[in-house]
Order: sequence, then structure tokens, then C-alpha cells
Amino acid sequence: MTRLLLLRLAQTVPLLFLISLLVFLIAKLVPGDPIANALAGQLSTEAIEQIRHVYGLDKPAAVQYLLWVKNLFSGDWGMSLTMRTPVADVLGGAFANTVILTVAAVLLCLIPGVIIGVVCGLWQGTRRDRLVMLVVQLAHNVPIFWLAVFFIWLFAVKLHWFPVSGMYDMRGDRGITDLLHHLFLPALSTALISMLILARQVRNSVIGIMQADYIRTYRALGYSTPRLLWRHLGRNLLAPIISITGLQIGYLLSGVIFIEKIFAWPGIGTQLYNAAAGQDYPTIQTGVMLIAACFLAVNLISDVLQDWLDPRHEGAR
Repeated sequence: MTRLLLLRLAQTVPLLFLISLLVFLIAKLVPGDPIANALAGQLSTEAIEQIRHVYGLDKPAAVQYLLWVKNLFSGDWGMSLTMRTPVADVLGGAFANTVILTVAAVLLCLIPGVIIGVVCGLWQGTRRDRLVMLVVQLAHNVPIFWLAVFFIWLFAVKLHWFPVSGMYDMRGDRGITDLLHHLFLPALSTALISMLILARQVRNSVIGIMQADYIRTYRALGYSTPRLLWRHLGRNLLAPIISITGLQIGYLLSGVIFIEKIFAWPGIGTQLYNAAAGQDYPTIQTGVMLIAACFLAVNLISDVLQDWLDPRHEGAR
């Protein structure tokens, strides 16, 4: 198991390095100097040059990159050019809010997706199965922001069931009920497409498992479907569910960035949008690296769990 973990880490670290290099180069390719672009007209030329020196922008590009990576891993993320506060303070609370939204979206993707997929797999070929799969196929390519706008129109404007924006009601008690009330629509908007994809994949896995020779043998011996589900289906579905969920985390994280702006959710996506509008490159670079690191970490955990569940690697545990 340790060897497999080290192998996965050895594959992840170079990828994280390439992402950091790409993020740094994109910022360098933007016309003009990022400090001058963001602060032109607000500070004197001497003050701007002093800030450039603090950020190391007067040094060669290779030295700038190494200093940026060093500061990134040491937690010294610099100052936000637009908010005049440390980037760690700007992104810290926002990142926690994004984690809340992402966890809720993952739960809304995972639990209903698995249930729908298992039920449709057992209903294979029936009218209900065809109807659900038709909905899955039609909704598969719907842009996530269209879903968000539709849900706002239906559940907030027409039915008045949920609020349109924010994490809490300004006049509320800021309790868990208030949070969940504001969380449902953005989480559902983020999770729905991934939930349908997961349902379809789980359905296909269920069909394959139920048609396996050993399952047919158990059925011939008189084993009931609930007993087969409890003893065999859940264990065999665990690996594909972990795999699909790990792949969908990246989609969920990218979707969260759009959803946060639509619902005014105070997360890292909203901060990145505001930073991009203000050309706040220290905030942009650090925020993108945080999202990339989370995506790679989730996929690393997913790969390790799949390796651990794979019986071919049992001797390596």
C-alpha cells in the first residue's frame, strides 16, 4: 500500500509543478506589468517600483518563478492588490465557503446518483428505466449556468421556496438552518449534471454485475435480489463509484466557480472573479493553485482507494 501511495505521489508532484509553471507563465504573458496595471493612477511611480521590488518583479523570470513557488509553499502568498490585505486572509474564509458548497454538491451528486443508478439498473428495459435514461441524456449537455438561472426562476422567483443569493439572511440568526436554506440551490445547480452522469454509470455497472455468471448462479440457488444487493452488489460497485466520483470532483469544482458568482456565494470563485476584474494577480495565481491542488489531492485519494480495492494489489498492501 505504501509503495502504491508513493507511486501516485510521484505522478502527482510533476503535474502540480507543470500547473504552477503554466499559471505563472499565463500571468507573465499578460501585456504590461501586473503591478502597474492594477495600481496605475492610484500610487506614484516610486511606490509602484517599490511594490514591484517587494514582489520580485524586477528580477529575471526564472528567479521570479522560484521565489513565487517558495512563497506559495511557505504560506507567504503576498498582498491583494485590490483589497490591500494579505492574500491568505482574502482566500482563507472564501476557500472554507467553497469547501462547504463543494461538499454539499458532492453529497447531492453521490447519494441520489447511486440510488437512481442502482434502481434503474434493476429496472433495466422497463418504461421507468427508459424514461429516467431519457432525462439523463437530455440533461447531460445542459450548461450549468442555465440550470442555475432556471432554478432561481422556479424555486426563488416563482415558488419563493429558497433565497436567491448569499450564505445567510442578513436578518437571520446565521445558524445551520439558515445556511442550509441558502446552500440548497447553488449545491443542486452544481451537482445535478454530475449526479445524472454518475447515475448512468452506476446503472451500467449494476447491469453488468447482475448479468455476471456468479450472480446468475446465486439466483438459480434461490438467493433473493435484496440479499444479492446486500452481499455482492454494494462491494462490487464501490470501485466504479469512487472512480466516477473522483473524476466528477474536477467538474464540480469548475462548476462551483460559476455558481458562486450567480448566487453571490462568498467563496473562492467569487474572489477569483473579482480579482480578475481588478487584475489582482497574486490573488488569481494563489486561488488557481488552491483549486488545482484540491483537484489533484482528490484524484490522488481516489486512485489510492481504487488500488486498495483492487484484489490484484492485495499482496502490496
